[in-house]
Amino acid sequence: MMSLLLKAAIINANFMKLSIPENEKDTLLNELRTANLQFQKTYPGDRPDRQPVHTVYGGANLFKSDTCVKMGEIALKNLHTYAPNFVTLAKVLKLRGHDHLPHVQKDIDELTKKLDSMTEADRKKEQPWLSYSVYSKIVKKLQSEAVEDFRIDFEDGFGNRPDDEEDATAVNAANEVAMGMENKTLSPFIGIRIKPFTEDLKFRGVRTLDIFLSTLLQKTDGRLPENFVVMLPKVTIPEQMTTMVRLFEILEKANNLPQGTLKMETMVEATQIVMDDEGRNPLMRIIRASEGRCIAAHFGTYDYTASAGITAKYQTMAHPVCDFAHHVTKVALGGTGIFLSDGATNVIPVGPHRGENLTYEQLAENREAVHNAWVTGFSHTTNSLINGRYQGWDLNPAQLPMRYAATYNFFLSSYEDAVFRLKTFVERSAISTLTGDIFDDAATGQGLLNFFLKAMNCGAITEEEALSTGLTLDEIHSRSFFKILEGRKKTN
Repeated sequence: MMSLLLKAAIINANFMKLSIPENEKDTLLNELRTANLQFQKTYPGDRPDRQPVHTVYGGANLFKSDTCVKMGEIALKNLHTYAPNFVTLAKVLKLRGHDHLPHVQKDIDELTKKLDSMTEADRKKEQPWLSYSVYSKIVKKLQSEAVEDFRIDFEDGFGNRPDDEEDATAVNAANEVAMGMENKTLSPFIGIRIKPFTEDLKFRGVRTLDIFLSTLLQKTDGRLPENFVVMLPKVTIPEQMTTMVRLFEILEKANNLPQGTLKMETMVEATQIVMDDEGRNPLMRIIRASEGRCIAAHFGTYDYTASAGITAKYQTMAHPVCDFAHHVTKVALGGTGIFLSDGATNVIPVGPHRGENLTYEQLAENREAVHNAWVTGFSHTTNSLINGRYQGWDLNPAQLPMRYAATYNFFLSSYEDAVFRLKTFVERSAISTLTGDIFDDAATGQGLLNFFLKAMNCGAITEEEALSTGLTLDEIHSRSFFKILEGRKKTN
């Protein structure tokens, strides 16, 4: 209820003589409105659409319609071989509370059985809940949706081959995608990476794009897979993006696709895309050149470090030059709605010894090699998440368990704090004032909401767990903090 003193102050303010004439105030604020609206158009804030937690890159010559399914099977076998239970994984990665977990197999089995029989609410009260949940969710994810995003690679993962071979591979890859669409074995997000539009490779890149799309659309009667995208690598100048847009327009018209159907991504993998010849960051100009078709910018760890003169031994995600590129990219594209993706870990968790009849020493060496690689991959992905990069690259199915281990550990260990922050923010915002179409803190609220949207999208939490924020399922499904506030304002 409004206090009497506040009511009296409002009445006095209404009768107060003000210094700024109404007509002059309106003129100035109308001029400011134009600039404000242009800023909001340029920086609409975080996009609430689903962003995959990774992109798996695989050579186009190896792609099959069921590649993603088989990758999940390989990843699950790798996990069960080197971490047959949640305790092993927790100790390798030093997850919270790992030092209190049992060492003897009998005790591990008893603890697992006990946790299996509990409800989720009761499990959360137990000290091993986090490590148990991370492991269980990894297994479930690898069984149901091991690969979220796959890029059929005609660039580094394919190499420079005779034109006849790349032509045939483009046809075959398109046929396999069509088969995957029919059999529902594709990843939720999928696309191709063509060769760059550099002077020596631009004709090859365009030809592969044309062959692949024309073949696919003829095979599917004009349908593309959901969330299909074309990756243009090694972008350095806006004109390369503009050329892609014009090519998209020709392809759409020739294949009766609605205008704007084809989307693209760019790569941040050369120093020139971070700073141009005039000492400016060209990223916004490059994004604008896509005329709204570019939805993401992916970092290329190894090409970027190479372009910065880093030798192969030190070309890792942890190198300081990568930190610089990430920060500059995030500052340049922050608030634009462009999804940012980190690069790949080059340490593959595969043992050095192959075969069936390995000695005890060889098995031990394999286990040590895999566990060390797990720690590296887990650390790299965790660092990306902490720094607001919610997507990265994976190059091998054996890397998938650690992608999800780091992702689930990140979201689950932050869950309680995030619930408190969003719940408090919603309650405070509900009593604030909406001015026209603009709410001052809507971007902040959207950022808090996006934590839960990202966590739900990848399987870290369920919709029911998101209800702890005080939001309803309908509000969560709206994916918009502003719509949530508008809806609550109307019901108050």
